Amino acid sequence: MTELSAHEVLTTTRTVRRRLDLDRPVDLDLIRQALSTALQAPSGSNAQRWHFLVITDADQRAAIGEYYRRAAEAYFQTAESAGNQPHEDPNRQRTQQRVRNSSEHLAQNMGRVPVLVIPAIETPNVTELPAGNQSGLWGSILPAAWSYMLAARNLGLAAAWTTLHLKYEREVAELLGLPPTVHQAALIPTAHHTGDGFKPAPRQPLDEVLHLNRW
Repeated sequence: MTELSAHEVLTTTRTVRRRLDLDRPVDLDLIRQALSTALQAPSGSNAQRWHFLVITDADQRAAIGEYYRRAAEAYFQTAESAGNQPHEDPNRQRTQQRVRNSSEHLAQNMGRVPVLVIPAIETPNVTELPAGNQSGLWGSILPAAWSYMLAARNLGLAAAWTTLHLKYEREVAELLGLPPTVHQAALIPTAHHTGDGFKPAPRQPLDEVLHLNRW
């Protein structure tokens, strides 16, 4: 495997759904390497209250996959779901439909993905998160979770950023034995990928989203 440049990693780390290899096992050492890189991410006050649950047990993966499928099928009925949002640009509309199709594929197969990674953050002595702005809390786990995906990409693995399972966060926490002070941030299915490599995705021109000095 040829190591990728930082630019290649940053521009080709895709949310991979349909091309996850459901049959090829993943060496746990690769997951450990990616997570070791993730631990270099920033953490508020350097508290490092992050945790990463790595689920490889077939029964547990199937159970989590079923919760994800239920949440996904409900989400697909909403106006916010990809494919349900009309776009004047036909290219954008086709892209959204592809996202919808691949999302449905992942929803049906989440429980078959070889490795499921759940990044979580601990709030000692606090079981209910405070109302209002929680950016400081989630800013201490989400960068690490994304760093994990970047590191996995560099190691030849593919992953997908998902959060729909959080509709059943308590049920998944009970399944995995999480204490009430540990809060899940995402569900990242990880596997080898089928087909060739990845290229940068089409994105809006920078000048459409860049605001210099004020809106």
